Amino acid sequence: MSIEEIRALLNDIESDRVERTISTTNTDKFGQAICAFANDLPDHKVAGYLFLGVKDDGEVQGLNVTDDLLKNVAAIRTDGNIQPQPSMTVEKVAMPEGDIVMIRVEPSVFPPVKYKGRIWIRIGPRKGVANEDDERILLEKRRTNVTAFDASPCLNATIDDMDLQKFKHYFLPKAMTDDEIEEDRKEGRTVKHQLSSFGFFDMKYDCPTNAGMLFFAKNLRRFIPGAYIQYVRFAGKDRAGDIMMEHEFKGNLCTTLEELDTFVETTIANRRPIPVSSTREDPFVDYPYWSTRELLMNAICHRDYTSNGPIQFYQYDDHIEIMNHGGLYGRANEQNFPKVNDYRNIVVAEAMKVLGYVNRHSRGVLKVQKELKSNENGEAEYDFSYQTAVMVKEMKSPRGERALQEAIAQGFVTENGEKQTGKQPNLTISDDKNGHKNGHKNGHEDDQKPSKMKVSKFPAPIVEEVYKAIKLNRKAKYSWLQDNLGVSEATIKRAISDLKELGYINKEHSKIKGEWQLMK
Repeated sequence: MSIEEIRALLNDIESDRVERTISTTNTDKFGQAICAFANDLPDHKVAGYLFLGVKDDGEVQGLNVTDDLLKNVAAIRTDGNIQPQPSMTVEKVAMPEGDIVMIRVEPSVFPPVKYKGRIWIRIGPRKGVANEDDERILLEKRRTNVTAFDASPCLNATIDDMDLQKFKHYFLPKAMTDDEIEEDRKEGRTVKHQLSSFGFFDMKYDCPTNAGMLFFAKNLRRFIPGAYIQYVRFAGKDRAGDIMMEHEFKGNLCTTLEELDTFVETTIANRRPIPVSSTREDPFVDYPYWSTRELLMNAICHRDYTSNGPIQFYQYDDHIEIMNHGGLYGRANEQNFPKVNDYRNIVVAEAMKVLGYVNRHSRGVLKVQKELKSNENGEAEYDFSYQTAVMVKEMKSPRGERALQEAIAQGFVTENGEKQTGKQPNLTISDDKNGHKNGHKNGHEDDQKPSKMKVSKFPAPIVEEVYKAIKLNRKAKYSWLQDNLGVSEATIKRAISDLKELGYINKEHSKIKGEWQLMK
């Protein structure tokens, strides 16, 4: 603001946007004025100003403006007396007559704002305590301004806190056609305008929205502490068991959604071929890939991000539990779920649809139940009794264990899971993105991906678990593998040797720069 603009405010003694004082110690007076400007009862929708070192008639008296004075005035915002905290700035202004302090206060998005429990407002050129009608008007403004958390501005963030390369090169090409992107470029639309069009940036406050931070933050948990997924693998059937493996998915959603997708496919589903005759293997999964992925995506899409707790993704010997903060929202209730849906995070839901992780047709849960029943997992069990959270349980399918026991009984495999010599079928097992597998003779794959693990001379389940653990943690040391898998160092070394022989780990240079080099 220029000196001329400041002078005009000082001389407008009738304004309800300006208060002047020569005091530097009357913090109650300052707090009341800040509260009144934040409430903006006249609904100017522009900032109000408190000037220190200026007389009531607008004459500049001047002050000795020190750092301590500026810090003491700025501390009024956070000392707990003003709730909710206003958006304000404090600065020293050098006028020809002397230095003054200018406090700029933005209108609150969530009035009424209170100072020491009382609602202060501007009544023309003076301030006063709000009456019942004033309070009603402020509450109506609050209801009008309230938006979903994900659409609200993240006021303590700037565009520099966002990974713009991720937006430009990962999200934008999925959301717009090449022609639309080129047209934007020719029209000179800035990245802020592009972000804003998807609900990721608030042009009024010149800052990212919470949704923008969720998807593109460089350091997400600095701004939204609870925005991560906590995975824990327990030994046994409840949380009393030892922790076999744990991992946090704590990046922004553009990163986390991809990581979870891969993690479910390669680690949770536990795909493996089991011989069912001397010439055929059938594929089995403990948890269907698409169903488990869908349950996780629903938790991410519908959770309450104002909570500081993570999404809990816990795996036990016989089931998986997924708990997310926030109960059923809006029109959805326990009686009409899952046929009726509503969105707590509308911007997040739309962005996840753009990226291909949700469909927004209220069909996801119904498809999950159908696929789980088909794989003999039984339907997913939803528990809404927690009120502020939702728990969903997915049971492990018995098909794989049953087929293995039958294969052992018929002599196709040994008790420790090894194939019997001379009884190995000449098949290659391939899988698709839905967790289904197909057998092809003579190794022909029909453009399918190869199975994640072949049977080796060492018991395949252990080899596969080691491979999954290394894929999850490329910097895993032998001690880490021992602790998380609960086996001896000798067992780990034999499994690593098998993985090298099978071509899953680089045989010549297993570790380069401290990381395992995976070949498949």
